[in-house]
Amino acid sequence: MELLERLVQAVQDGEAEDAVALAEEAMAAQMDPLAVVDALTEGIREVGNRFERMEVFLPEMMLAAQAMQKAMEPISPCLEGIKEGREGKGTIVLGTVEGDIHEIGKHIVALLLEVNGFAVHDLGPDVNALDFIKRAQEVKADIIGASALMTTTMPGQQEIIELLKDMGLRDTFHVTVGGTPVTQEWAEEIGADSWAENASQAVAILEEAMGERRGHASTAL
Repeated sequence: MELLERLVQAVQDGEAEDAVALAEEAMAAQMDPLAVVDALTEGIREVGNRFERMEVFLPEMMLAAQAMQKAMEPISPCLEGIKEGREGKGTIVLGTVEGDIHEIGKHIVALLLEVNGFAVHDLGPDVNALDFIKRAQEVKADIIGASALMTTTMPGQQEIIELLKDMGLRDTFHVTVGGTPVTQEWAEEIGADSWAENASQAVAILEEAMGERRGHASTAL
């Protein structure tokens, strides 16, 4: 098995120590860091697909996500040198809404967005609606992503949208929502711009949204 295949396998198996060692070996061998990240992204997406098919369960998926994060540590410095040559896809402020301390899904979404070219500002769990907006303004974000892992905290997603309307900022940010109890129907009810059933879908939807956003901006010039 080739080095890259072994690295992807280690991540998928949730073997964090092996993943770090193999990632270091790959960088020492001067492998293209973008190619390595792309391979790892496909690998972690496959784990997500297996989870959806109930071939693996949440603990296995989280171990894989943690191994992916560890593998990125020796790769990230190598990406810095070529980041300027790679067009950024957009900036997102991401967090779990107030009263909710769950971060499992959000971590995976943040990781996939980062490796796919988004600048991610992760606010963590239990984030006040106004804090989402303030941070989005500070970093000139394109997207606000609000996660809710409990039905009792889902109204926090709606609060962000209502606050944006009250502040005259609703059209400034693309608002995406997610989390285990969140549905397309809920997203439509509260006026969110998008909803994704899983992390891989979130990346695809936000890539498309940013393409449309930039297209509209170019037309307006």
